[in-house]
Amino acid sequence: MPAIKILAEADLREIVKLDIDAVECVERAFSLLAAGGVEMPPILSMLIPAFHGEVDVKTAYVPGIDSYAIKMASGFFDNPKQGLPSASGLMVLFSARTGFVEALLLDNGYLTDIRTAAAGAVAAKHLAPETARTACIVGAGAQAKLQLQALCLVRPIERASFWARDVSKAQAAAAEMSDTLGIGVTATQHLEQAVREADVIVTTTPSAEPLIKADWLRAGHHVTAMGSDQENKLELEPACLAVADLYVPDRQSQTEILGELHHAISAGAVPSGRQYDELGDIVAGTARGRGNAQQITICDLTGTGIQDTAIATFARERAEASGSGTNFNA
Repeated sequence: MPAIKILAEADLREIVKLDIDAVECVERAFSLLAAGGVEMPPILSMLIPAFHGEVDVKTAYVPGIDSYAIKMASGFFDNPKQGLPSASGLMVLFSARTGFVEALLLDNGYLTDIRTAAAGAVAAKHLAPETARTACIVGAGAQAKLQLQALCLVRPIERASFWARDVSKAQAAAAEMSDTLGIGVTATQHLEQAVREADVIVTTTPSAEPLIKADWLRAGHHVTAMGSDQENKLELEPACLAVADLYVPDRQSQTEILGELHHAISAGAVPSGRQYDELGDIVAGTARGRGNAQQITICDLTGTGIQDTAIATFARERAEASGSGTNFNA
């Protein structure tokens, strides 16, 4: 049997960064998804309500990529009360030719964080106004901070605000990102005002009730909603999708059962059965993105298995180039 590459979180943090290379890796994955031939089964999802937790398993086989990843990720949202991060997990990379394990990526959710933030950058690159200068980030956790970093890779953001139910967390996130990015970042207790004043809004919470109201949205807004990845979660008032000029799912078959689209259909805000162009279609150029600077656009990100295969193979390639990790001979 071939050797298995074992990469710990520290290895992966060293070789995989949230940078343009990571964004382009995920962007290519969306384009490949649109091209067809991808085998991407429905998400295996399990709730653990007693401990405010959830577990997801995602995977995808992509023609032309010689490996496929199976990602197991968890979110236990009471963990911060114990001084622990909410997210954890790992990825296993297999040969698409033989089925043998090629690499074990013990990332504790790091690669999921990177590929999720990179997807936010892809959404903003293709849907946010090119003149976008201001952002409102809803949430103040690790993903919230990464989403702002990712947004700054594709748009010239000059000012940003963080909103969270715990204002002290928003203040800490704002201070950290102000130092990291060298732009004006503040915390706000006034979500409506922050949304109205921003060009780009990114929602990153596990909320089970709407946080963004439809009548807060104005011409030129772009919203990326990435927290609604379970049937019970939603961050946007269903009417938001009705007022949007363009709604873009990452994978409609997922957003119909997990994302903001699921709730909009259930509420009657948008009709059932309507087909939407997906983010991959827009990346690939087979569908049109933002038509003009005045449109309201919404991108619904629920996370796809192809992103996991893409980032896992990207990490393995980086490891091979740098000599990182440990080889295990079974």
